[in-house]
Amino acid sequence: MTRVKRGTTSVKRRRNVLKQTKGFRWQRSKKERAAREALLHAGIHSFQDRRKKKRVMRKLWNIKINAASRQTGISYSRLVHLLKKANVAIDRKILAHLAEHHPAAFTALVKEISL
Repeated sequence: MTRVKRGTTSVKRRRNVLKQTKGFRWQRSKKERAAREALLHAGIHSFQDRRKKKRVMRKLWNIKINAASRQTGISYSRLVHLLKKANVAIDRKILAHLAEHHPAAFTALVKEISL
């Protein structure tokens, strides 16, 4: 059987790891062992933060809706209750967008459901 030299394979693997850690600080971007460990931690954080982002955005939407609804003289919880009672199927993302960018439409919606 012929001899196989594995230098190119390991160099390619090392190059890929270091390419992924570009922009990391200190030895985490230069040394393979530290870079590999940094990548493991970065992967865990990115996975968790993709889920955390959804939580944060929902909180932000609630804050925007609450601020706009209080300007029309109604609390957030009362607004959500009235929306459910009136069978209005608008989610919080759209409500927040209306509250921020189209306040007249948001006010009209609140007046419509509170009658």
